Amino acid sequence: MPVYQAPVADTLFVLNDILGWERHGNLPGFADATPDVVEAILGEAGKFATDIFLPLNQVGDHEGCQRAADASVTTPKGFKEAYNQFREAGWGGLSASPEYGGQGLPHTLAAAVNEFLSSANMAFAMYPGLTRGAIAAIESHGSDEQKALYLPKMVDGIWTGTMNLTEPHCGTDLGLLRTRAVPAEDGTFRISGQKIFISAGEHDLSENIVHLVLARIEGAPEGVKGISLFIVPKFLPDEAGNPGARNGVSCGSLEEKMGIHGNATCVMNYDGATGWLVGEAHKGLRAMFTMMNEARLGVGVQGLAISEIAYQNAVAYARDRLQGRALAGSKHGEKAADPIIVHPDVRRMLMTIRAVNEAGRALILWTALRGDLAHRAEDAKVREASDDWMGLLTPVIKGVLTDKGFENAVMAQQVYGGHGYVREWGMEQFVRDARIAQIYEGANGIQALDLVGRKLALNGGRAIQAFFKEVGGFCEEHRSNDEMAPFTKSLKKGLNDLQSATMWLMTNAMAKPDNAGAASTDYMHLFGLVALGYMWGRMAHAAQEKLAAGAGDDTSFLENKLVTARFYMDRLMPETSAHLARISSGADSMMALGADAF
Repeated sequence: MPVYQAPVADTLFVLNDILGWERHGNLPGFADATPDVVEAILGEAGKFATDIFLPLNQVGDHEGCQRAADASVTTPKGFKEAYNQFREAGWGGLSASPEYGGQGLPHTLAAAVNEFLSSANMAFAMYPGLTRGAIAAIESHGSDEQKALYLPKMVDGIWTGTMNLTEPHCGTDLGLLRTRAVPAEDGTFRISGQKIFISAGEHDLSENIVHLVLARIEGAPEGVKGISLFIVPKFLPDEAGNPGARNGVSCGSLEEKMGIHGNATCVMNYDGATGWLVGEAHKGLRAMFTMMNEARLGVGVQGLAISEIAYQNAVAYARDRLQGRALAGSKHGEKAADPIIVHPDVRRMLMTIRAVNEAGRALILWTALRGDLAHRAEDAKVREASDDWMGLLTPVIKGVLTDKGFENAVMAQQVYGGHGYVREWGMEQFVRDARIAQIYEGANGIQALDLVGRKLALNGGRAIQAFFKEVGGFCEEHRSNDEMAPFTKSLKKGLNDLQSATMWLMTNAMAKPDNAGAASTDYMHLFGLVALGYMWGRMAHAAQEKLAAGAGDDTSFLENKLVTARFYMDRLMPETSAHLARISSGADSMMALGADAF
């Protein structure tokens, strides 16, 4: 069975030395999250992930979920008991509002815990993960009555939540959806239609499931302007707020999937089900985006999480597997062969994964902190700037870290050679599980289009200009520091490439929109390289400062940070030039063939 050790020390380094955790102690929720408390929570979360979630990962993959004749769905053996332990320990309410029974701690801390749980068992972690998104949507857009009825039970975990967008004939283009909402005399609506690919749509973990469903009210405008959001519970709450009569919603079938078998991915049928409007009529997409943005950041965490557990197991295998001799001379002459970790190409794979993981973790936590500041900071300008960062980085985190997560899982599998291809080692499951993260919550091509088509120009380009200023300012601040030169020079070159690509789009995309579409994925990955490089620049500087001050037991940890930072700048950051070249080539060769030529 694969092994996993939560990267608690690495997470604490980011929180304390990169984010300056204690500086935010005056904000709501942060005062209770002292460094000692944070360290204790992360330690316990790591143990829970390893002891409870990890042993069920292969079980869930092998058994999958089962649908019965009555349309009920059972989760794999051990899932229900483990979920009860999760709920009773209060992990689901870590960052939820105390008003509804949550602990009110920063979302940044919840994002770190989510990484640990998703590494140990991604399919399992999706059940409470989707509930957190549903909580956010109801809290932001629901009525006081809806909040009082649903949120305490969802924060507790006794009720879970889902999001229902996709239909058989439409995925990303939600303007085509056909699910209908017919007004009833009592102020509710009757929801009819079919939704597909609904994660956690039906299961046996909670006593009720709260579906958030996009539908079109009769007579509504066509397209996305006519979409509304509804709460459609599996069981209708009775007068006491407990599950009552069964609603007209059921699981028509379970999808036969490539991975995440432990999560129930359902075709959901709505047959005149009773639903309650959330927020304003025809404004449902705006309300659902609260949940979607939370989910997209969560999917970025999944990309990192699978990459991390795949890396840990590849390292363990490379240390033990004997094959060949080191090119520079045998390192273990007493053995029949050297461990494969001595070979440069194995090191290339392991170092690439490690460099992306550590910077990806920093970028996720950096962005999650901006999310906390956007909601909790007193200064309106800080809230605005933090919200800008969140909007700009959400597609980058989702798209880049899930693309890299899959690539890294494949590289980790490659370290195993033939053993990586067989089930018993667990690596092929990581590859299969990682693949979905590139697809759902908006396929990565859509994330790239969102970045190029919407986020760059939003508010007159305010967010991207602030990003350029922040990264450029960091490079300038350390320009005369010789120890930082290996990092800032490469980072500045990458930033220059990103600025050139942005200018090229401004010049060439308006007159010819295909240029934007053709450039979008390369631009997203160019942006990602610079954003990850910025994290490495900050981590390298923090490591240097701590070493200069006398690091003690942390010396090796910090020196390893500097080595990995140097690897990133030497081996990965130069890829910005290739992305810029592809972007600047335009769309002509990409779009020249007629459709019938393919």
